[in-house]
Amino acid sequence: MTGALLDADYGAPLHSDQRQEWFDAEQARVHRAINVVWPHALGASPAGVARAMTGYSASRGVRYRWRLVRCGDRLADVCDAVAAGWPVGMLIGNVLPRHWVLLTAIEGAAFRCYEPSSGEVRDIAIDDIRHGRLSRLGFPWALAFVVPRLSRRA
Repeated sequence: MTGALLDADYGAPLHSDQRQEWFDAEQARVHRAINVVWPHALGASPAGVARAMTGYSASRGVRYRWRLVRCGDRLADVCDAVAAGWPVGMLIGNVLPRHWVLLTAIEGAAFRCYEPSSGEVRDIAIDDIRHGRLSRLGFPWALAFVVPRLSRRA
């Protein structure tokens, strides 16, 4: 989904009759490419997701990195990135990391969040991320983020 958001030509098949087939095949291809060593059963590693997102942003001079959620996290880097038009990956879970979602836009005190299991875009309050109230996404806690390295504050 990051590739489709950052590169209209790459994402063009999403506007065709074969969108679901293309999306499923592309998701499988990217997962294989980023998880060479990481076991498939554990999903995508944060480093792998950062590598995949960088693959779509490097031509524009932006590289992605991953970071853990911090105690008292203000999410300034996450908010700055999304406000600047860069999607941010968010790894959610309970005790264990379980699922990736994509923060795609920010409006006031909420993010637009693409949830790939359902294919839906949902509004998620920034405070819900900070306080572990993400059950609408399937798991309560944000555990890590994949954010672009921007020149502003981190």
